[in-house]
Amino acid sequence: MDVNSMRYQDVNAATVDFWVEAGWEWGRPVSAGDVARARRGSWEIVLTPTKPVPRSWFPEDLHGVRVLGLAAGGGQQMPILAAAGACCTVLDYSQRQLESERMVAAREGYEIEIVRADMTRPLPFADESFDLIVHPVSNCYIEEVRPLWRECARVLAPGGRLMAGLDNGISYIVDEDEERIVNGLPFNPLKNPGQMAELMAADDGVQFSHTLEEQIGGQLEAGLRLIACYEDTFGEGRLHELGIPAFWATLSERPLS
Repeated sequence: MDVNSMRYQDVNAATVDFWVEAGWEWGRPVSAGDVARARRGSWEIVLTPTKPVPRSWFPEDLHGVRVLGLAAGGGQQMPILAAAGACCTVLDYSQRQLESERMVAAREGYEIEIVRADMTRPLPFADESFDLIVHPVSNCYIEEVRPLWRECARVLAPGGRLMAGLDNGISYIVDEDEERIVNGLPFNPLKNPGQMAELMAADDGVQFSHTLEEQIGGQLEAGLRLIACYEDTFGEGRLHELGIPAFWATLSERPLS
């Protein structure tokens, strides 16, 4: 893949397609059994690798709740929330991730709006279109996150909530074995050719670190109100063994006025 002749967003879409074809964990759809349990009220989803999102973050009743799965293709979160009664839309830039959404919807017999779009551009939805945005870890694949938070605030209805999984950047400073510090921050391969070469050699797409100021401060700057948060690890590896979190999850709300 010649990254120099492509937009990095297109490189990442092609990379994710490749990962899905290779059996990527975050591209494997939920089972029919998972969906059946969700219809009976027994369900959970994740925004980060291991910790389920607290049920208190969701409305008590999801029936009729307008949910946007933002960069949430793959047939993991949306099938569960649709089975729980939500009216779901999923936006992703990977064709293969969206194919998984179509497959699960056809298999389970529910409707979902499927949108292929690049989240670095204005979201293709009207103001106040959604009551809940579910955004699993994915904005590590875009260079600027503040514009995305502004778009989230725009498409949320007053009182609507954004739940987001966020990479805290620590995994970018260590080597593959997570033993040595080898990079400084920010990690931005568009400005550091060595980092780009490292990512391309590993078929890791084009990834970026983001600061607390960008990730959480950016949500606040967009007019959202932070309600809750938690940390998580990869679930494996040296950082996990040492109890060092690599992810945050945040719950924010668009104020009523």
